[in-house]
Amino acid sequence: MKLSVPGRVTGAAAMVVAALLTTSATADAAPARVAAAPDIPVAAVKAHLTQLQSIATANGGNRAHGRTGYKASLDYVKGKLDAAGFTTTIQQFTSSGSVGYNLIADWPGGDANQIVMAGSHLDSVTSGAGINDNGSGSAAVLETALAVSRAQYQPAKHLRFAWWGAEELGLVGSRYHVNNLSTANRAKISGYLNFDMIGSPNPGYFVYDDDPAIEKTFKDYFAGLGVATEIETEGDGRSDHAPFKSAGIPVGGLFTGASSTKSAAQAAKWGGTAGQSFDRCYHSSCDTTANINDTALDRNSDALAYAVWELSD
Repeated sequence: MKLSVPGRVTGAAAMVVAALLTTSATADAAPARVAAAPDIPVAAVKAHLTQLQSIATANGGNRAHGRTGYKASLDYVKGKLDAAGFTTTIQQFTSSGSVGYNLIADWPGGDANQIVMAGSHLDSVTSGAGINDNGSGSAAVLETALAVSRAQYQPAKHLRFAWWGAEELGLVGSRYHVNNLSTANRAKISGYLNFDMIGSPNPGYFVYDDDPAIEKTFKDYFAGLGVATEIETEGDGRSDHAPFKSAGIPVGGLFTGASSTKSAAQAAKWGGTAGQSFDRCYHSSCDTTANINDTALDRNSDALAYAVWELSD
């Protein structure tokens, strides 16, 4: 943030201001905040999407539960996290006669009794590569985790990231995870942030309203960009935050719209095309890397990182 000094300052007064600014910058006193969230490079997020697309293409066109493309997607994400210094855990479950996998990544340090989680589902439907649904959320969560590593961020709270399996079959992976947490371990999670479809090609900017503090964090970020938001309703209870919410854990998240139609008022506010779905390729074979709005992906990735830094500090 650039520090601005109101009014016109000249002569000796300017020298005093400069001295005060220098003193402020070099003082030993603890800063008001531990660290500011980094900008998440959208090119890096898109590079992960390119990898997920390549994985789908090499594995029958999808990354669905029980298919080779899903496990290859999980191995790709895990490899990045392991190299970045995370402690990763693969959690296995069975659904529809096939083994599924969740990936959990813990960043060392922070208060283990206060855990901030950010997660997304990594599986696609069988009909396509699932690049917006939900490569977009998965790639943004991954790049935010890698930004934590690059910054060697040491927040007050413990950071945990998650990629869920079999969401498309009914939130199977995330529900399995929550159901297998002890009451004590559930109580340690101070917030779960969910990111499902954050790069829709005809995007809206929707914020979950489940927890007031988390909701305000996201709204404040977008207000700072001058981007209006609306309360998310299309996906209520339809993504991986639902099992956490049912267990009494505070939840929040972001969404750019699926099969619902963008209204004229929304198009006037956000741009795009009124009378058209937010994502015309929802659950279809055309949900490829061509099905991403870069601006929405960039804004939501940065908002994700902002929330992780704000809520864990």
